Amino acid sequence: MQRRSLLKGLAAVVAVPPAFWPRIPALGAAVRVLRRVRPTDPGWPKAASWQKLKAAVGGNLIDVHSVFGTCAAEPKGADCQDALKHIANPFYIRDQPGGTQVSGWLDAWTPAPSVYAVKAQSAGDIVAAVNFARDNNLRLVVKGTGHSYQGTSNAPDSLLIWTRAMNTVTVHDSFVPAGCEGKVAPVPAVTAEAGAVWIDLYHAVTIEAGRYVQGGGCTDTGVAGLVQSGGFGSMSKGFGTAASGLLEAEIVTADGVVRTVNACSDPDIFRAIKGGGGGSWGVITKLTLRTHDLPQNFGAAWGTIKAQSDDAFRKLITQFFEFYSANLLNPHWGEQVAVAPDNTLKLSMVCQGLDTSQVEQVWKPFFEWVHASPKDYIVARKLGAVALEARHWWDVKGNDSMIPDTRPGAPAYHGWWEGDQAQVGAYLHGYDSLWMPAALLQDNQRQQFLAALFAASRHKEVQFHFNKGLAGAAPDAIAAAKQTSTNPAVCDAFALVIIADGEAPAFPGFPSANLNLDAARKDAHEIDLAAAELRRIVPNAGSYVSESNYFNPSWQQAFWGENYPALLATKVKYDPDGLFFVHHGVGSESWSADGFTRATG
Repeated sequence: MQRRSLLKGLAAVVAVPPAFWPRIPALGAAVRVLRRVRPTDPGWPKAASWQKLKAAVGGNLIDVHSVFGTCAAEPKGADCQDALKHIANPFYIRDQPGGTQVSGWLDAWTPAPSVYAVKAQSAGDIVAAVNFARDNNLRLVVKGTGHSYQGTSNAPDSLLIWTRAMNTVTVHDSFVPAGCEGKVAPVPAVTAEAGAVWIDLYHAVTIEAGRYVQGGGCTDTGVAGLVQSGGFGSMSKGFGTAASGLLEAEIVTADGVVRTVNACSDPDIFRAIKGGGGGSWGVITKLTLRTHDLPQNFGAAWGTIKAQSDDAFRKLITQFFEFYSANLLNPHWGEQVAVAPDNTLKLSMVCQGLDTSQVEQVWKPFFEWVHASPKDYIVARKLGAVALEARHWWDVKGNDSMIPDTRPGAPAYHGWWEGDQAQVGAYLHGYDSLWMPAALLQDNQRQQFLAALFAASRHKEVQFHFNKGLAGAAPDAIAAAKQTSTNPAVCDAFALVIIADGEAPAFPGFPSANLNLDAARKDAHEIDLAAAELRRIVPNAGSYVSESNYFNPSWQQAFWGENYPALLATKVKYDPDGLFFVHHGVGSESWSADGFTRATG
C-alpha cells in the first residue's frame, strides 16, 4: 500500500461502492451545511455566546489541552510530571478531556484537543451542547473514554461533548423497554450511563449481583462506544455481541431531541445504534442491556510453543487448527492464539461453563501431542488450563492478572488486565483485520488456509480472536447478531484475524517519544503484506469497525455489508446535515476527511 498517495485520496470523498448507488436517499435541498467554522473564521462564536453555553451547562464548559501540552515549557512542572507518572494507566487517560487511548497512528491521525468541552452531567447538558454546535455550525466530537484506534473521539478546532462524568450503573431484576409493555416479556437487565466502562458493569452485575452481562474484554472501554460498534468480549460465542444485548437506549439526536429508542420506538435508529458505529447517530446518554445467568466457572488455557523448523511449524499450526475445529469451535471457548514469524504459537484462550477437569480434558490431547515431539517443539511458556469461580473473574484485589488503579479516590474495583497493558498509549504503525469464514476449516479448504497463514506469518504475527467471530456460537447468539447492524459475515466467521503493531507512547509533547518513521513505515508495510496473503483466499472478507485498517478503501462493505444502505437512509433521516461525523462512519463519504467541508450535496 502506498500510504502517501492514499492519504491524498482521503482529502477527497471516499466514493460509495456502485452496488449501493440505487438505494442511497437523495440529499438534495435538505442539505444546508457546506462548511463548518474554525476559531480563525469570522463565524466562530463570540465570547458572549460561549458564556451563554457555559451558563446553560451549569459551568461545565472547560478548556481542553493536550495531555503533555505543558511539558515543552515546564518539563518539571506538576502537570507534566503527573502525566508522566500516570500515562500507563488507561483510567488516567480517560479522565483527561484531551486524552486518547492510543497516541496516534502513523500517517493517519495525531491526537489533537478540542477548543472547548462540555463535561456533561445530564442529558440536558448534552442537548445544550448539541444545539449550540448545530446552530453555530461547529465541528462536534463525542467522547466517553477516548478508546478509539481510529481517533474518532478527538478533532482539532472542535467542541467536545465529554460524557465521562455520567457513569451511574443500575441493575434491574425485571425490565421492559418503554412502549413495549405487553409486547415483550420482562427480563433482568442493567442500565449504564454513557460514561460508564465495562469494569463498572462487571462489578455491579457479576461480582455484586451474581449475573453476567456481555461486554468487552478491555475493562476501561466505554460501554456506549462498544455497543455502537457491535462489541465483542471473551464469551461472545456463548452470549453474543454487546449490541445484541441492547434493550433500550436514550440518545440526543442532531435536532436536540432526547429520544428513548428500542424495538418498539424508533426501531430504525435503535438498530443503527446496535453496531452501526459510534459517533454517527447522536450522543448516547444511557443504555440498557440484557443480563444472563452467570455460569459457575470461567476458565483459561495458555502457553507458548516454539517449533524448531519451518516444517515443524507447519505441522504445529495444522495440528492446532484441526484440534480447534474438533474441540473448541463451540459456545464455550473464546479469546485468541497468535502465529508469529519466529515459529511460535501463543495460546491465550478463555472459556465459560466448564470446570477444571473438563478444561484439562479438552486440552490434554493437544498438550500431549506437543510434548511427544521434544526435538521439534520447545515449550517456551508452560502449557496449562484451569477453571475458576466466575463470580470473582473481575476481582482486582488478589488477582495477579489485573493491575489496580491506585490513584487516590479511584474505585477499589477499577483495574485492567495485564495482557492489555501494551495497548495503553501505544502509537500504531499499522492495523488490519479480516473475518475468516468457518468454511476455511473444512477439509477441502484447510490446506489452502494453512498455506496462506504460514505465508502471512513470515511477515508479522497473526492473531486469531475466536470470540470475535460467531461461527460455532450458540444459535440464539447468532440469531440476535443478525438483528444488529454488524456485517452479517461475522455470523459465518470462526475468528477475526488481527495483524497490528506499534510502539511505546508518542503523544504530542511526550518527552521520551522518539519515532523512527522509516522503521515504522517498514513495519506498516509488513502488516500490509501479511494481510494480503490472507486476502488472497478471502478477497471480500469483512472487518470489525472498531479494530480495522484506517485506510480501508472499501470500508462501507467491510464494516456493514448489506446493512449499509439502510444505515445510510437512517443517517439522512436523523442527521441530514451531518452534525455527527467520524472517520469512516456512516455518511462520512459526503464530507472531507477532516469533517469540515461537505463534498456532496
